[in-house]
Amino acid sequence: MKNFFGDDLLLSTPSALALYGTVKDLPIIDYHCHLNENEIKAKHRFSNLGELWLGGDHYKWRAMRLCGVDEKYITGDADYYEKYKKFAEIFPKLCGGPLYYFTQLELKILFGIELPLCSENADEIWERANRVLSELDSNDILKKFRVEYVATTDDPASPLSAHGKYGDTLVCPTFRPDRMLPPDDAALSELEAASGMTVDSLAALKSALTNRLDFFISRSCKIADHGMDFPPLADCGECRAEALFKKRNELSPNERRELFSHLLYFLCELYKKNGMTVQIHFATFRCVNSAMLPVTGKDSGFDIIRGSIDPDELVTFLDTLSSRGALPKTVLYSLDPSVMPAVATMSGAFPNVRIGAAWWFNDTLMGIRRQLEVISEYAVLGTNLGMLTDSRSFASYARFDFFRRILADFVGGYVERGEYDMASAERLMLDICYNNVKEFIGI
Repeated sequence: MKNFFGDDLLLSTPSALALYGTVKDLPIIDYHCHLNENEIKAKHRFSNLGELWLGGDHYKWRAMRLCGVDEKYITGDADYYEKYKKFAEIFPKLCGGPLYYFTQLELKILFGIELPLCSENADEIWERANRVLSELDSNDILKKFRVEYVATTDDPASPLSAHGKYGDTLVCPTFRPDRMLPPDDAALSELEAASGMTVDSLAALKSALTNRLDFFISRSCKIADHGMDFPPLADCGECRAEALFKKRNELSPNERRELFSHLLYFLCELYKKNGMTVQIHFATFRCVNSAMLPVTGKDSGFDIIRGSIDPDELVTFLDTLSSRGALPKTVLYSLDPSVMPAVATMSGAFPNVRIGAAWWFNDTLMGIRRQLEVISEYAVLGTNLGMLTDSRSFASYARFDFFRRILADFVGGYVERGEYDMASAERLMLDICYNNVKEFIGI
């Protein structure tokens, strides 16, 4: 029997162990996350392990709900120690789930704790972790994980006043204009204030978005990001989009999607012009428990995988941009893993289109392996951009170690079977875990 979370965790062969050794200490490029840059600038100190873990991690919140924990101890008014104790109580139930691996790796890498989290060990782990945490601020945590680059996710109206270089970590913004496509009245007011422009027409909206994108680029932004339930529709054209903008507060769901799609085509042309990379996330079904939305707000663990997605719509989108000479460097993420073979083949039909990391519900042990299989069989493994956190938690950088172990075991299997040579495998590991994303994004 192997040691609990030993050095050979998830590494089943000598080749896997050797390959993991080539990448385990590489710096981290996190090209998509939801960290709060103000907490980095302020060198935020977490009051305790409960705040670090349960202050905003919807992965943990969802797991607690799945185990029947009362909302008081999830997003409610219980204190962090009480919430932590409830999490420790249900944690042993999470066998095989990604959160089990993430959490134990966070304890091991960040705090040097190799005990299995459970009710019996909860107080000892709480005390040991808090002693370490009392000596760490947010920047120290980034340094401990060797985080070289962080791309936060930022609304176009953001002042971007907290981005910059902190120690060895460069923190840069990502242009995320979802709230503006199209804007509600509140978003429109914020956009007008940030751009100093009156937005009373479709052309004015485009000018204001261009103004803000230029500002983002002046602050070292290299990436744009868009999240959506469904892939974009065919471009409805300027006249139709103008008519939709005029009645933007009365649009049907399909009309909103039409206007959204037109604006996305427009923005992608700007991204191409400015040499940026755009990330497209789709197949989400947001806030499905309507009774809980007013209680917990958005991004609280009530989003699920969309049941039906037509990847052909994505082909139309990419082909239209390509025909216009306006297809930027693009990274595609589907929350629905069943469409990934079709999406992966698209990356071979259009230049500079890549498949992103296994996203959200898919960043499991088998989900990552399946993603690697799909990419290697339907696209090219050697150009993959590796892992990201997509997280609000500073502790989530342990996910990179999780990914590197899975990748090493995956590639090491080919070496062990005599299907791939070790020298090429080592170069492949270095490229996927570090070199490719730096080159692709231009960091």
